[in-house]
Amino acid sequence: MAIIGAILAGERDCWQLAALAQPGVKAIPADIAKSLEGNWREELLFVLRQEVELYRVYRENIAACDVQLRRHLESFASKIDLEAQPIGPKPKGKKGSRNAPEFDLRTELYRITGIDWAQVNGVDALTAQTVIAEAGADLSAFPSEKQFASWLGLCPTNEQSGGKILKRRTRKVINRAAAAFRTAATTLRRSQSYLGAQYRRLRTRLGAPKAITAMARKLACPFYRLIKHGQQYVDKGTEYYEARYREQQIRSLTTRAQKLGLQVIIPQAA
Repeated sequence: MAIIGAILAGERDCWQLAALAQPGVKAIPADIAKSLEGNWREELLFVLRQEVELYRVYRENIAACDVQLRRHLESFASKIDLEAQPIGPKPKGKKGSRNAPEFDLRTELYRITGIDWAQVNGVDALTAQTVIAEAGADLSAFPSEKQFASWLGLCPTNEQSGGKILKRRTRKVINRAAAAFRTAATTLRRSQSYLGAQYRRLRTRLGAPKAITAMARKLACPFYRLIKHGQQYVDKGTEYYEARYREQQIRSLTTRAQKLGLQVIIPQAA
């Protein structure tokens, strides 16, 4: 924005413009300067000036929306006392969304729901805010997590004919909350957590689209339990998932071996 502002102010020296680049830019100054050489056509400068003005208008409107959103959230009753139970530090390595409001949305949702959403793998304050805006702060409209997942369109439906299942697929629904859960599921790919390990295995076996839908449902169910029953989220970790998956595979192999009249012998660890 500093470079664009200087261009609109009349600066044409590419080296002077390159000097305004942020320190985090990886390109060397010579490359930046070369990319800022131009013929400065009047009609293109006119378009650029209009685009900058629109950008500033949009920024002002977004700021006004943030103010209105904060006022609306402040009207919700508090579930916990922030002075008696202050919010803990943010987990390391969990970056905030660039689309997050200017105010402290994480603390505000913690006051309303009693849950620190930054501690939940795959879910952040912006995802929680989107779901709460669509479904309510207490999810009282849904008697069970299965009905909640069905409303989100994350449950498969079976198309049958003559008692035979012809096709299994999820319903096509337009739901902002479901879209938020799907987006959250994609962030689990590199997560060193129980859900992250589960997502990577599902992605390998089913492919990305089906794995995202499956993990979106797996995120929706604990989300429901956290709000509805006040349970605390506990991540059991990648190692727990791998150990549990190994036990499951051993049980499956043992059952198949018994049917074939064979016996599985598990070597003892040294």
